[in-house]
Amino acid sequence: MIWEKELEKIKEGGLYRQLQTVETMSDQGYAMVNGKKMMMFASNNYLGIANDQRLIEASVQATQRFGTGSTGSRLTTGNTIVHEKLEKRLAEFKQTDAAIVLNTGYMANIAALTTLVGSDDLILSDEMNHASIIDGCRLSRAETIIYRHADLLDLEMKLQINTRYRKRIIVTDGVFSMDGDIAPLPGIVELAKRYDALVMVDDAHATGVLGKDGRGTSEHFGLKGKIDIEMGTLSKAVGAEGGYIAGSRSLVDYVLNRARPFVFSTALSAGVVASALTAVDIIQSEPERRVRIRAMSQRLYNELTSLGYTVSGGETPILAIICGEPEQAMFLSKELHKHGIYAPAIRSPTVPLGTSRIRLTLMATHQEEQMNHVIDVFRTILTNRYK
Repeated sequence: MIWEKELEKIKEGGLYRQLQTVETMSDQGYAMVNGKKMMMFASNNYLGIANDQRLIEASVQATQRFGTGSTGSRLTTGNTIVHEKLEKRLAEFKQTDAAIVLNTGYMANIAALTTLVGSDDLILSDEMNHASIIDGCRLSRAETIIYRHADLLDLEMKLQINTRYRKRIIVTDGVFSMDGDIAPLPGIVELAKRYDALVMVDDAHATGVLGKDGRGTSEHFGLKGKIDIEMGTLSKAVGAEGGYIAGSRSLVDYVLNRARPFVFSTALSAGVVASALTAVDIIQSEPERRVRIRAMSQRLYNELTSLGYTVSGGETPILAIICGEPEQAMFLSKELHKHGIYAPAIRSPTVPLGTSRIRLTLMATHQEEQMNHVIDVFRTILTNRYK
């Protein structure tokens, strides 16, 4: 069969993937994976609130009231009062006029890009943007030009020479999911103003993490009201599920009326939505979680670089230990696994060829002894390899 041949090629390239079974997840940074208790260093639960009893209780109460499924799209039977409360709360949180909730962050990016731009428009997209942005660009029918990662000079040059479009939109991750670095948003906003372009920020990995109140990249840089389209997820630091688009009232109303991923999808269940609503309050009322995770990230970055590892990140909960070839990343992942650390290898097509890595993600609930163990294990692996 043709699929068997294609799978063989994937295996030969060291890119074959298999699912890992997570049996339990604790609120102390541990998980039972494939029958083994592991320290979880691969979760996007950055603030450690996905297991918080307040979220669980909110979800249970909403489920008892509305049932386990929403039974229809938002435009038919799936729009509960809980959905409306969350959208109002998200708009307040992101300091925008309005917000709209979709089923996933992936769908939110697809919805925004396929609805807000078309064949007469131009998208300028950072080369390291998330796959959902890439797919949204492809499906939008707009002309798409890729600019070099976080390179303002390259972005400006491409704005200068591409002027014939009805509208132009610059789209970037706020925090880049595979490197942990932060987009140069002040420079992007300044260029957008100078060249009459719109700005869209995917704040999936920044919401809850960056900014004094966890509002994300715009708050981190003091850019309130300067971002035209803010997208984010409810499935990472928020600890629930779903995605959202925030912006002007007319933008959100247009998405509600025209975005196919919104119009034709069954709504999120009320239980999930209620947990997200509770989480937003926790994010703002417990800033110590952000303080703790920043300190841990900087410490881990300093320790691993001092050992000789090539590490990207340090300002966010995401740290990438660059290995190079897939086999090297797989080796490091297996060694970490032997020592009870769950951190799978990240390989192409998730990251460019030659940049396979271990993506360590921190949670505010990680303890000092867990951090010490990770550092000791990385030191041991390096020592044993070069004996």
